[in-house]
Amino acid sequence: MSDARATSFGAAADHYEAARPEYPFDAVAWMLENLPHGSRRIADVGAGTGKLTRVLVAAPDAEVVAIDPDPVMLAKLRESVPGVPTFTGTAEHLPLPDSGLDAVVLGQAWHWVDPVAASAEIGRVVRDGGTLGLIWNTRDGRVEWVRRLTAAMHPSVAEELLEDEGPVVAAPFGELESQRWEWIRPMTRAQLHRMAASRSYVITASEDEKRLIRRGMDTLFDEIGLDESGTIDVPYVTRAFRAVRG
Repeated sequence: MSDARATSFGAAADHYEAARPEYPFDAVAWMLENLPHGSRRIADVGAGTGKLTRVLVAAPDAEVVAIDPDPVMLAKLRESVPGVPTFTGTAEHLPLPDSGLDAVVLGQAWHWVDPVAASAEIGRVVRDGGTLGLIWNTRDGRVEWVRRLTAAMHPSVAEELLEDEGPVVAAPFGELESQRWEWIRPMTRAQLHRMAASRSYVITASEDEKRLIRRGMDTLFDEIGLDESGTIDVPYVTRAFRAVRG
């Protein structure tokens, strides 16, 4: 993990679970479509409260374990996705045996890891020909009010990565393939505030800075006519990546 913000999410686990979006099933299925039929052994690393885990367990023949550095996030995951084994760990230090998995996937997490060390460690636990999958949900910044919302909350590490050159992986994994999906998520004013409260920048900000962020968001919501009882269609883009272990 790259800095203190990476391990801040447990302080806002309830906001994260309530306000972060789910992942489109089609995007998750695409990441894993090269896996063999029958038993599919998958680790969700940086699993958080289980946003990606719950999609994985719906896949046919999936055997899923969830790993995260934060016990508070894992406790929320066990409430949200009961029955999935959970372990404390990181992409660079996995509590798993050698060559025991068909795939390792990370949702909203690869931007926090050392890509060289994480690729090597994930390569240790994934069989030859196995898959490393990476996925992010981000709001569509081509829409003007969404750009203003992101500016008010401050861009995230993930948004900056995806707007730049995108993720990189290292040996023993090959070249990344990628796909994208566009979709709409209706959200209330309260949900948007909770979503902001789940972001690492806001979690670690001072109380004065948090008040400024909330005020800036409220100003925007007033301007676009989003009152306390209404919803607005938030445009999202899901970007998924996959690489095969050589």
